[in-house]
Amino acid sequence: MGPVSIPSRRSAVALAALTALVLTGCSDGPDRPRPTPSTATPSAGASASGSTDPAAADPAARAAALVATLSDEDLVGQVLMPYAYGSSATRVSAGSAAGNRALAGVDTPAEMVAKYRLGGVILVGFSADDPTSGNQETTNVDNPKQVRALTDGLRAAAGKLPAGAAPFLVGTDQEYGVVTRITDGVTQLPSPLAAGAAGNPALTEAAWRAAGAELAAMGINLDFAPVADVLATRSTVIGSRSFGATPATASPQVAGAVRGLQAEGVGAAVKHFPGHGLSAADSHTELPVVGQSRAVLERTAFPPFRAGIDAGAMAVMSAHLNVTAVDPGTPATFSRKLLTDVLRGQLGFQGVVITDGMNMAPAKKWSPGEAAVRALNAGNDLILMTPNVGQAYDGLRAALTDGSLPRTRLVEAVTRVLTMKFRLAGHPQPALSTLDGPEHRKAAADLAAAAVTVLRGTCGGAVTGPVRVTSSGGRDRTRALLTEALTAAGVKVVSSGGTVVHLVGYGDGTKDLNADAAVTVAMDTPYVLAGAKSPTVLATYSSTRASMTALAAVLAGKARPTGRAPVPVPGLPATTCKV
Repeated sequence: MGPVSIPSRRSAVALAALTALVLTGCSDGPDRPRPTPSTATPSAGASASGSTDPAAADPAARAAALVATLSDEDLVGQVLMPYAYGSSATRVSAGSAAGNRALAGVDTPAEMVAKYRLGGVILVGFSADDPTSGNQETTNVDNPKQVRALTDGLRAAAGKLPAGAAPFLVGTDQEYGVVTRITDGVTQLPSPLAAGAAGNPALTEAAWRAAGAELAAMGINLDFAPVADVLATRSTVIGSRSFGATPATASPQVAGAVRGLQAEGVGAAVKHFPGHGLSAADSHTELPVVGQSRAVLERTAFPPFRAGIDAGAMAVMSAHLNVTAVDPGTPATFSRKLLTDVLRGQLGFQGVVITDGMNMAPAKKWSPGEAAVRALNAGNDLILMTPNVGQAYDGLRAALTDGSLPRTRLVEAVTRVLTMKFRLAGHPQPALSTLDGPEHRKAAADLAAAAVTVLRGTCGGAVTGPVRVTSSGGRDRTRALLTEALTAAGVKVVSSGGTVVHLVGYGDGTKDLNADAAVTVAMDTPYVLAGAKSPTVLATYSSTRASMTALAAVLAGKARPTGRAPVPVPGLPATTCKV
């Protein structure tokens, strides 16, 4: 049976919504940065509401007013943000239709939005080096034009819903580096670890502002980024997704990324709270144990999240982590002690808390419905990537009926979600023609150039003689990019003989090094450089065109490598360049 409205419950919802407004929306706290001319349109609230009442322009007031009109079915839908199969909202292949029927009992993404009155959809996809590929069941992304058509179609479906006055959320994991959902036709930023090596938050903010503008042009208004995890262990699932191994390195970069994204009307969701970098295990397949003391958490894990919150981050993503010092045995996603007591109570976050993927192994301990109820009761406001939309939806409705999910908790969650949506409203959508434009490429190039680090060898010395570029397996594209950049910089590149410049990247180890290389370059985490015998070792932390161009300038002797390794590499200094 389809969703049925229950008008008799709306008066109770209205009272709860007003209570939630008082508690969460009436002050300029850390989750509500004051708008600037570049981030807000003062008339947006009045035009959308049809009123000139100043209160109508306040996102929290608009959210509370809308919540008061919604049925239970609408409220439940607003806290669900699943993925869907298909590259179009309304026209999908037979295989995608079958996937949607298994996931949600419908054929198309638009039908899923309508049936479950969804608050948003996450666009998914993966590449060969993506450590999150295990929970990416499909892909929705091909090129910017296709993504824009898909998001337009999703919004058209959502606009017909009772909650349609609030912008529909379309999110994705555009972290840059190994986790980059949309790669073709967009400006490719260097990885977060490269930004940590550059150590210049202004460059990070400029680059992520370019990223925000491009996401907005494609119709994406929520980025599950930046990663605020401190890389305190050699975690391969986090790796170069982190800005660095210390909070002093990571915190200002997290703040810069948040400011950049949100300046362009794209909400930032800092992740993975309370800190996935403190464990080397992979929460996609197991429940990692974070066994550090509370003092270590306070000193190491929490500061980058606090920096993101202070920068105005609209959302925080909770992680599937067993944090023994706070709530042993309970994944943080389902821990009220961590999400309500620590994140909200101690760190003061009042924005939207979003679960990590509920199709990951630790969350699948429970049925989709029970997991959704547990996550909401712990303090999450959005349920991401449930493995079965119908079961999650029905489970939440049943919990409302039997009282195991208090209606006040649901109303609070929806009010936060709608407040974020209204905060995102009013930003003009850039044209697709702005993607990968000169200003955006320059922002990426400046950040990439500042990241190049020399950990052994002379500071900025040019390679001698012709160069031969080699690499570990499967990196033909990156070799071609560096060859092109070296040639443009005036360096002769040969196919045999010559001075060997060897590239290593994601997943590579000692076996992938070249003993004959005069120069070895790490394009991901730089740990592998500890085993390199080359007289010169460099790190770019990234394999983008901008990073290879920056590397070529250093190898040609035309630029000085000013970066500092943001993680410790045994036996090597952070840099051999004197400041």
